[in-house]
Amino acid sequence: MAKILSSLNNTIITGFILAIILVLVLMQWHGAGFANDTGWWAFFFRWLHVLSGVMWVGILYYFNFVQIPNMPNIPDDQKPAITKVIAPAALFWFRWAAMSTIVTGLILAHLGGYLVDAITIGLMAGGTAKASAIGIGMWLGTIMWFNVWFIIWPNQKIALGMVEAEASAKAAAGRTAMLFSRTNTMLSIPMLYCMVAAQNIF
Repeated sequence: MAKILSSLNNTIITGFILAIILVLVLMQWHGAGFANDTGWWAFFFRWLHVLSGVMWVGILYYFNFVQIPNMPNIPDDQKPAITKVIAPAALFWFRWAAMSTIVTGLILAHLGGYLVDAITIGLMAGGTAKASAIGIGMWLGTIMWFNVWFIIWPNQKIALGMVEAEASAKAAAGRTAMLFSRTNTMLSIPMLYCMVAAQNIF
């Protein structure tokens, strides 16, 4: 077990193997599991959507609850460990988790037959409260995704020295990235409420 858990790749592979075993066990016990139909694929993409969202929002909260507040407390000679190693690695998974969350969410909405209703926030004829809730959640998530790819990431590249810039530009870029990261943290609260409400209230 220690050999598996000592490697992140082995840990993730083992997690997926356990999930497959669980599917097979459920199929054996209850005759339910894989079915090559729209319902099963909708479930599958919902699972991927949740996995991606957990990573995306988890890293967002790491930045805002752990890294940003504690950076002033780290001695200057130790800060490169964060800015040159940890932050770039976290930002890689952060932005691609955001992309995966958006893509799997759109596929899920298409498979579920509510993509247009969600995009229009349930305002078209026959719209439902569920469509409004999931639609608002999707738009909030889309704004957050836009912030990640087109504001936070470009500014973080400047702030972390991945692209050449003067010290004043780095400081300004770092503040911009921080403010939009805080914006995403704020938006994540109503976004998650809408997503959960759409599945459990309406």
